[in-house]
Amino acid sequence: MEILVLGAGAWGTALAIGAGQRHRVTLRPRAAAQAAALAQRRENLSYLPGFQLPEGVTVADPGAGDIPALASRHDLVIVATPMAGLRDVLLQLRDCTRPVAWLCKGFEAPQTHPWGLLGHEIRAEVAPQLAAGVLSGPSFAQEVARGQPTALVAASDAAAVRDALVAAFHGPTMRVYANDDMPGVEVGGAVKNVLAIATGLCDGLALGLNARAALVTRGLAEMTRLGMALGARADTFMGLSGLGDLVLTATGDLSRNRRVGLLLAEGRTLQRAVESLGHVAEGVYSARTVVARAQRLGVEMPIAQAVVDLLDGRLAPAQAVATLMGRDPIAENIPPVA
Repeated sequence: MEILVLGAGAWGTALAIGAGQRHRVTLRPRAAAQAAALAQRRENLSYLPGFQLPEGVTVADPGAGDIPALASRHDLVIVATPMAGLRDVLLQLRDCTRPVAWLCKGFEAPQTHPWGLLGHEIRAEVAPQLAAGVLSGPSFAQEVARGQPTALVAASDAAAVRDALVAAFHGPTMRVYANDDMPGVEVGGAVKNVLAIATGLCDGLALGLNARAALVTRGLAEMTRLGMALGARADTFMGLSGLGDLVLTATGDLSRNRRVGLLLAEGRTLQRAVESLGHVAEGVYSARTVVARAQRLGVEMPIAQAVVDLLDGRLAPAQAVATLMGRDPIAENIPPVA
């Protein structure tokens, strides 16, 4: 199988390493300088140091040929850009006849609407004929590159895309489950990063395991409410892209979003916290778009709102916790699973 990976951040590189053990993979970085360094050293020193590219991975020069022409020579195209770059890449791929899937998680910053869009909604705007989907789930890039067991979900409204993703990535160390609920899988990927900041704050303030469990559980309820308002199925949030990704990102030491919460609890400013990471923490950028979309839909998300107020400096860490604990008592009202 011939696989094209557009973007060479940590996650795109990790998937290329994994797939390159069994398939022929072309990894195309965004910048020429990164491509030259990758081709020479066979190691992504900027985003995933310590892991060599296997022989099955070829590094493409971004200046040699356009994306549509490159895509036409492959069986599957993986878009491994941040959320901010997805629209432009899908626009270039709008006439592509190959299956396409993206890895980014979050809501796009408002472009054509006053609110941010999920990946499948961007696709509907710029490339409605494109057979596309999303690959998501609980996964740290380092562990995938190391070949440690991982399970992901391939979501698409097209069976051919789901089948292509399973064929590309399902193997001895990775299980890939198919799902046709794109809104649910994408909402899970977007909201879990915001909730991970909250749990990092909780742990940084030493509030205890009870508090962490409460945040994860009530956060899952918030995620499910928003997803159902956007047309998702409730049961999707009990799966890999909902509960699975939330637990990993909210509790794992490799989580950049959790790390942001820990650093804010120490008294760091948001700018210093983000700068110390060296990589993007998507929850910082998607928190406001998550809350804005929820407000437009009339969905209450108090934990996500507290994170936004914390990031924008309206609440100090201890005040954010006090705000959540001071809310009026209500019934639990767990969304039903069909």
